[in-house]
Amino acid sequence: MHMKRKQPAPIILDDEHMRDGIRALRRKCPHLRLVHEQAGDPPLRRHAAGFEGLARIVVGQQLSLASAQAIWGRLQLTVRPMTAGALLAAGDDELRAAGLSKGKVKTLRAVSSAVAAGFDLDRLEHAPEVEVHEALTALPGIGPWSADIYLLFCLGRADAFAAGDLALQIAARAAMGLEQRPSRDELFAIAERWRPWRGVAAHLLWAYYKVADRALLLQKNA
Repeated sequence: MHMKRKQPAPIILDDEHMRDGIRALRRKCPHLRLVHEQAGDPPLRRHAAGFEGLARIVVGQQLSLASAQAIWGRLQLTVRPMTAGALLAAGDDELRAAGLSKGKVKTLRAVSSAVAAGFDLDRLEHAPEVEVHEALTALPGIGPWSADIYLLFCLGRADAFAAGDLALQIAARAAMGLEQRPSRDELFAIAERWRPWRGVAAHLLWAYYKVADRALLLQKNA
């Protein structure tokens, strides 16, 4: 008896891969079809893998995209090149002046120390998603959201899904007509229908969050 092998999740490398996922999701889910019709094709969001990409994600924790981009730009001017060694060499005052909170300085130093001690982010590039998630969340200050975002933005895993993301929860509630904003576990359950393109679904929902009527989103988030 031959067992059916599980197909690996797709990798998002370019806009054409994104469009492949959108076409599949439009067939799977009428809610996402309407989201796509309102929001259009979402921009592909990719960051460098490795230390630089993970540092950028730490900077963006619990911040708006605009705020995260501004702080990241200042940090890049402060830490050059953006390596674990260079960040460890920077003073706390320099890092705080770039806009980092004390907590994020602590997290970035912990991640930098782990990398300097031999934690190999490169080996995660082709590792199973569960293994990547476990390895990253073992680092101080790196929780499920950061691990999910690393999988999606840095490794291009098309099925990675940050169900704990507030914007995704708000957008999903509005797009799907839910009575309440779904919790992380509830949104994970909803997103099961979008496999193996949950990461593309996230891009669609983020795009919808940006273009949807603010009053509707706020009302749905009440």
